[in-house]
Amino acid sequence: MRGLKMAEDAGVIAVDHMGFSVASLEEAIQFWTEAMGFELARRGEMGGEFLREATGVDDPRCRMALVTAPNGYPIELLEYSTGGRLGQTPRSAGAIGAAHIAITVADIRMAIARVETAGWAVKGSPQPIPAGPRSGTMVAYISGPDGITIELMQPPAQHSRVV
Repeated sequence: MRGLKMAEDAGVIAVDHMGFSVASLEEAIQFWTEAMGFELARRGEMGGEFLREATGVDDPRCRMALVTAPNGYPIELLEYSTGGRLGQTPRSAGAIGAAHIAITVADIRMAIARVETAGWAVKGSPQPIPAGPRSGTMVAYISGPDGITIELMQPPAQHSRVV
């Protein structure tokens, strides 16, 4: 409906969580808890008619875990039994359909060292935002084995300690 004014909005209240499909739930939990400092909130299994109808995934047997950031923001990790044959997300942060989550960190270089130790790769090098409302904020993109991209963001008041 591009270009048309909607009569009513969608009734959006808030962002509830972000989810990622992963190849290995155990490895994803380890990364998010050990490298990123999130807390494992719960684990579970899903499947059946409800999940098939909701997701459109055939035979959607799924193991899941919910990890939460220090501020409580939840990330849902999903290991679908059929994931291996459904394909992977684009590797380039600029590919159409690629998504990322931005996470504020106190020390971007220390955060990068931790994620590299966990087997994730930095896509570029930390750079300060040159202008605008976030001027001076240091940013770097990292990518993991499942094609998940995270933007690390260090506010300007803190980057003077580590540059």
